[in-house]
Amino acid sequence: MKKLALAVMLTVIPTLALAQNPQGARGGAAGGAAAGAVGGAIVGGPVGAVVGGVGGAVAGGIVGDSAPRFREYVVEQHVPSYSYDEELQVGTVLPSRGVVYRRVPEEYGVRKEYRYTVVNDRPVLVEPRTRRVIQIIE
Repeated sequence: MKKLALAVMLTVIPTLALAQNPQGARGGAAGGAAAGAVGGAIVGGPVGAVVGGVGGAVAGGIVGDSAPRFREYVVEQHVPSYSYDEELQVGTVLPSRGVVYRRVPEEYGVRKEYRYTVVNDRPVLVEPRTRRVIQIIE
């Protein structure tokens, strides 16, 4: 069973890493899925690979080496930070007042409907219609 799982991982993970995505070779959901799958496999074996692959592919979010570049971009924009008293996590719904959302430049490969803001000095991607945090950029 372990040999079969290893064979599957050795076949699927490189395929995911090389899959064409809208951002080309740099980032994208496929790269995030592959990175998540590898990390999950190391920690949790074959099941971890599946879970990690799903978690690594933030649908339309910022992945791979784009995250540090995006953080730097946000700092350069001098975006004021919104102070949020509760724990900030993916899925948090931000208040309807006081939060300003900005467009993400196309070079970061984010879905066009997503916006960014800064909450507690951390850049976050938000689905503005629902005000739900979809990604915290670390």
